[in-house]
Amino acid sequence: MATAKLLLAFSLLFFIHHQANAQNLTTNFYNKTCPSLQSIVKTTTAQFISRAPSLAAALLRMHFHDCFVRGCEGSVLLNATGSNSAEKDAFPNRSLRGFHVIDAVKAAVEKSCPRTVSCADILALVARDAVSQINGPSWPVPLGRRDGNVSTANEALANLPPPNFNITQLIASLLQRV
Repeated sequence: MATAKLLLAFSLLFFIHHQANAQNLTTNFYNKTCPSLQSIVKTTTAQFISRAPSLAAALLRMHFHDCFVRGCEGSVLLNATGSNSAEKDAFPNRSLRGFHVIDAVKAAVEKSCPRTVSCADILALVARDAVSQINGPSWPVPLGRRDGNVSTANEALANLPPPNFNITQLIASLLQRV
């Protein structure tokens, strides 16, 4: 089981890395415009994970769900509009947790660097830092994503793998997106 989880984690990292290359993302994207970004995200995330370590898996899952629909562009964070059900309203996403962590990190980042850092990048950094906080792996996060402005429940239903997929099916589904 541990090997399967590790394989899934590496597949997810491969997928995210491939997405980053396709978008010309870089790990130093905010070095000049928001030099304290990494520190703010790490510190704020740690405040939540230290009190509720199970949020680490939930935040990684949220990032995974975001990446499966339209790429890693933060659309899972968007709320429904009057005429549209958002991704977070789709059945597979109703159990996502940790939106309050993303909101808190975004608020902290906005205080230091107003209107600079995308929510998509914050979600990616929070997922990494949350996993690292519970002594899981850490990885470089390519930055510079642009936030999506479309979020529909139907796309989440059509693109997320079903919950009964085994590890082999999850990895295959993830690699099909590359």
